Amino acid sequence: MKQVAIWGGASGLGAAMVEHYHHHGYQVFVIARNPDNNPAIAELGISSFKCDATDLYQVMSTVEALPSSVQHISTMGSFQAQVAVDYIGHRHLVDALEHFGHTRLLLVTSLGCGDSWQYLSERARKGFGAAVREKSLAEAWLQSSALDYTILRPGGLKNGPATQGGQLSQHSEVHGVITRGEVARLSEYLLMTPESIGEVYQCVEPGMSY
Repeated sequence: MKQVAIWGGASGLGAAMVEHYHHHGYQVFVIARNPDNNPAIAELGISSFKCDATDLYQVMSTVEALPSSVQHISTMGSFQAQVAVDYIGHRHLVDALEHFGHTRLLLVTSLGCGDSWQYLSERARKGFGAAVREKSLAEAWLQSSALDYTILRPGGLKNGPATQGGQLSQHSEVHGVITRGEVARLSEYLLMTPESIGEVYQCVEPGMSY
């Protein structure tokens, strides 16, 4: 059975990832600060770990407890949180994965990160620019690691299932929105595609509005 560990699986995009991978036959491990925030974890009988990713010891202990063959996806984020997990949490995660010999990580950030910062409007930079900069630092830490990584930058997220209409692109300016279920579907495609290793993608669904 294919295995996937989903970091940040207690809410939002992470919760959508949990349901997608579970219903597509994966053995899922959920890692979150408060797994109980996602009732589906217990309802579906999914293994979970309580872990504050800003604490290196907790991250190390959690990764050590996971099978070394598991593939990892991180949707961790902390918009307006007192202690942002976006950079430091992912730095801890990358370091722990390298230390314990895990190899595959798909990191989900957002449009505006890295070289797509130039396409963010001034309003967006003021509204959530700090979180985007934290996520950009996480991307840079991952890209300088020895892991087989893929980075996925979705547009604005809205609730909803996979639509089959999301589009992946690279090295171009894009704007738009996409459902959380569709991001989950695209993440599985990338996770299973060897050519995605070492690459950065963005995804939106053309024609979709909030």
